[in-house]
Amino acid sequence: MAPPKIRLATASPGTQATTKETLAQLHHIAERAAANRADILLLPEAYIGGYPRGADFGCKVGARTAEGREEYLQYFKSAVDLGDTVGDGAGAGDAWLERRLRGPLKCTDGVAEGDEGVRGDGTREELERIARETGVFIVTGLIEKVGGSLYCAVVYVCPKLGFIGKRRKVQPTGTERLIWAQGSPATLKAVSTTIRGVRVNLAAAICWENYMPLLRQALYAQNVNLWLAPTADGRETWLPLLRTIALEGRCFVVSSNMCVREGGSEVVGEWDDLAGEDRAKEGSRPTGRRNSCLTEEGFEIALPQSPSSATAVPATSASAIADEEEPRRRRAEPEPEKATPAVAAKSKKGWQRKQRFVSRGGSAIVGPAGDVLAGPQWEDDTGIVYADVDFEDCIRGRLDLDAAGSYSRNDSFKFSVEGLDLDPLPY
Repeated sequence: MAPPKIRLATASPGTQATTKETLAQLHHIAERAAANRADILLLPEAYIGGYPRGADFGCKVGARTAEGREEYLQYFKSAVDLGDTVGDGAGAGDAWLERRLRGPLKCTDGVAEGDEGVRGDGTREELERIARETGVFIVTGLIEKVGGSLYCAVVYVCPKLGFIGKRRKVQPTGTERLIWAQGSPATLKAVSTTIRGVRVNLAAAICWENYMPLLRQALYAQNVNLWLAPTADGRETWLPLLRTIALEGRCFVVSSNMCVREGGSEVVGEWDDLAGEDRAKEGSRPTGRRNSCLTEEGFEIALPQSPSSATAVPATSASAIADEEEPRRRRAEPEPEKATPAVAAKSKKGWQRKQRFVSRGGSAIVGPAGDVLAGPQWEDDTGIVYADVDFEDCIRGRLDLDAAGSYSRNDSFKFSVEGLDLDPLPY
């Protein structure tokens, strides 16, 4: 008898103004996913706490500004405290997971009191409550503050067991290194869950960690069949990387990237052929707000004012589906020359303004043969995309390629990771 299919879900929501609002949005998304029978839901890198796209925190080589330090202070305050320790970048490990860490001492009227059961700011407990009430296994990115440092982290939240794992990004990308500390490779430990008798071995590689071949091998070696890729990379080159990982690792790959709308809009492009009289009335070519920066690819993007909030959208049932209104909102993957953060439409009345996106999303689900099952979800910050999958497809794919086993020549190539047990998880 064939095993039941597992429904994977991903979305592209933007961080809200406060942690409380972001957690409320997450709860709403999880409820909608549960209503559509989703088993596992992935949300973006730095979703709780925020990805500071375009910020420089007033830093240049050899110089800092007071304004930049204030900006960092506000960003630090928006991060969450999960009650863990710094450790060697890995935190307290099992002691934190099992809540064996001592709570902080409190002083009341000069008398010290121990609080064994309370650590952190309550975000851990809130995420566990959301998973428990919705029945959805939640994986989400967040910014974790520990001591005086920030980590870009991912948490695995089981609806029955609560937190079963947490990892910290081992290599922040580019100027992320200014604000995020390096996590320990020991946190690359994969975790397992069982859903309706199907064992799922899952692990997350955060954003450009997916470009690190040895990190990929560390996850392949643990017999991962569900690869999670929360990211801040919305380029059209991201999807081919996901397809490569899926095919290379013979695993399902789920990615999630924020879709963030700028608070206003800006017209780009050229004027159409208006009559001279109309052109005179319109004046010179319109200009939008210039609060912007350049991406690594050379695109000019406007900095965000406030992300839009998600609204409920009903969904239908199919093997690879999106919310009912999703097809109307989704965009085809753009051609390279059109991959700009904003577009404008022309009409006989002249130029019209169109929403500018600071980040366009692109969340997707890919199968172990490299085929795209759902997405990419462009310019949609409210929809959820789904795929019903058979995890035995991962085993079928191992017939001719097992990147950490029969195809790896382990007799000749030796591989180890400091502090990480690479013994494969069982099926």
